Amino acid sequence: MVKLKVRKVGNSLGVVLPREVTGRLMVSEGESLFLNEEPQGGYRMTPYDPDFDTKMQKAREIMGRYRNTLRALSE
Repeated sequence: MVKLKVRKVGNSLGVVLPREVTGRLMVSEGESLFLNEEPQGGYRMTPYDPDFDTKMQKAREIMGRYRNTLRALSE
């Protein structure tokens, strides 16, 4: 477990992530993190967009539907 301290940043509150945490999350300055609420009431922080899989599934459906058109456009 890593203890984080909440600090005032402008008109907001923020936390500073230690180097070991950013290393494990594989993130660097300027990248986004997502805080997901868990069903048990806790939170989970991840660098992966939780909506990305949904967006990719929709993109695959569209690419499948217009496969021939996309192939013709790529030539």
